[in-house]
Amino acid sequence: MLAAVPELAEYADVEGEQFCNIDSSDMTEALWQSLASRVQEVADREDVDGIVITHGTDTMEETAYFLDLTVHTIKPVVLTGSMRPSTAISADGPLNLLEAVQAASWAELGKYGVVIVMNSTVHSARFVEKTDTTHADTFKGRQMGCLGYMQDGRPYLYQQPLRKHTWSSDLASPKDLPPVAIAYTYVGLTADDVCRLAQGKAGLVLAGLGHGKVPEPVWQALQSLMAQGLVVVRAARALGGMVTPVPAYDGTITADSLTPQKAKILLQLALAHTTDRDKIQAIFDTY
Repeated sequence: MLAAVPELAEYADVEGEQFCNIDSSDMTEALWQSLASRVQEVADREDVDGIVITHGTDTMEETAYFLDLTVHTIKPVVLTGSMRPSTAISADGPLNLLEAVQAASWAELGKYGVVIVMNSTVHSARFVEKTDTTHADTFKGRQMGCLGYMQDGRPYLYQQPLRKHTWSSDLASPKDLPPVAIAYTYVGLTADDVCRLAQGKAGLVLAGLGHGKVPEPVWQALQSLMAQGLVVVRAARALGGMVTPVPAYDGTITADSLTPQKAKILLQLALAHTTDRDKIQAIFDTY
């Protein structure tokens, strides 16, 4: 892969290693934990100035966010990949890799947390989403926009994440991540469906209707589960907006602007730290 982009040598002394070789749809939480540990080890080396991780695009945003929360470094950490195969007429992988290395070579990038560099665009791990199944410009910060763009061999950035990440994060990757599921809300979802999904789980994230709402019978079941210790986070299946506290769903955690899949990650890390609902809400309010 590195040999296919000889221009890399103009920007960095690149050292490569293969962490694993899987389709990103086969990513696991155990691999996340191992990857975070390995990235931390490399970031702690004095002779390393930045890190680039090549990753399949299907779960790239989730891996990026997990690392954003659990790797404690001020050095740049960049994820990149490709939407087109190397055999395509206009393969995007080589340029994405080159621009990822260029970005990671810029020390100031570390202040922005873990980023994804794709299609000449720099995205925050917290806000980036894969929005298209095939297009090269699939990654977008739909709610808050991108951080900036790659041009002339360096990033041009225009905004900086205010939520805690990397060097400011107090969260860590635990030995075992608490089990958390996501319940997608739809017409016809029953209380039994949710109870089965929540069985054996420490937490449940709702991809709720509108402002994180669920059908009344489901809410009644959730209240019973919460009384037994289940931590419930309300997120939304909508493509934008925030989920904030409302009296009708007292006792739940609100995901703010996080997507359900990212809310799941933050809830797992929060539950490894505390089971106190107020403290978990404070974590969601600051990360």
